[in-house]
Amino acid sequence: MSAQIINGKEIVSSYRADIKQQVEQLKQQGVQPGLAVVIVGDDPASHVYVRNKAKACEEAGMHSEVYKLPEQTPEADVLDLISKLNGDQAIHGILVQSPLPGHISEERVVEAIAVEKDVDCFHPVNVGNLMIGKEGPAPCTPAGVIEILKKVGVEIAGKHAVVIGRSNIVGKPMAILLLRENATVTVCHSRTKNMEEITRQADILIAAVGKAKMINRSHIKPGAVVVDVGINRLDTGKLAGDVDFDDVLETASYVTPVPGCVGPMTITILLRNTLEAAQCAASATS
Repeated sequence: MSAQIINGKEIVSSYRADIKQQVEQLKQQGVQPGLAVVIVGDDPASHVYVRNKAKACEEAGMHSEVYKLPEQTPEADVLDLISKLNGDQAIHGILVQSPLPGHISEERVVEAIAVEKDVDCFHPVNVGNLMIGKEGPAPCTPAGVIEILKKVGVEIAGKHAVVIGRSNIVGKPMAILLLRENATVTVCHSRTKNMEEITRQADILIAAVGKAKMINRSHIKPGAVVVDVGINRLDTGKLAGDVDFDDVLETASYVTPVPGCVGPMTITILLRNTLEAAQCAASATS
């Protein structure tokens, strides 16, 4: 058996075409969805991510603003900028790129973003809404994973899904979204004992641990669906996921490549969240 490599480009293209169409419909009502991205410092990877987000916005017909602030920008100045964007009617989504310099509190920054403009779904109110199943934005990467699974026809309900990683950005919300889809969910992390024994029970295995090629065929049940959320730069300069891609090809039934699948889908969900925030704003004023 050889795994089917999930065509992320095809899935992303389909979703973004639909988003672009909805953006055009909203623009005909006089509303152009707008996303503001704030980046503090000179982290090269962060600047690449921000460029990709801005480009995706423009291609979808959305308004995009990027605020590049110096590394030493005081926290108060960042909070003042967020306050200004909260009150800007042309901006429907605000994203502050992580990581932030050490002198700036990510917690205070996230909590300063208006709940209705929190398109990353990091604000405690939106996280709480996610937990209780209330309508609202879903975290971009976990929501993207769910959409990928659905698009390729993977049955989630009743399946055993194992998530490796318990971060607030991916691991924890991933587990919640899988529960929403009626999966039986196990979360593994750095203190998990006998991890291979647990992961080999998974029908759906999602790796979000941040260690290059940590997951290999010994972790995978034959026929399992493997989704690789990790993106790591090797000493060679090449990018690699948390899964040893070549090693698992003969064991998994489906596998996502890195790069080119979960990453672009994450940006697609960011566009969707921004669009939905704009639609809500338009409904509130009509």
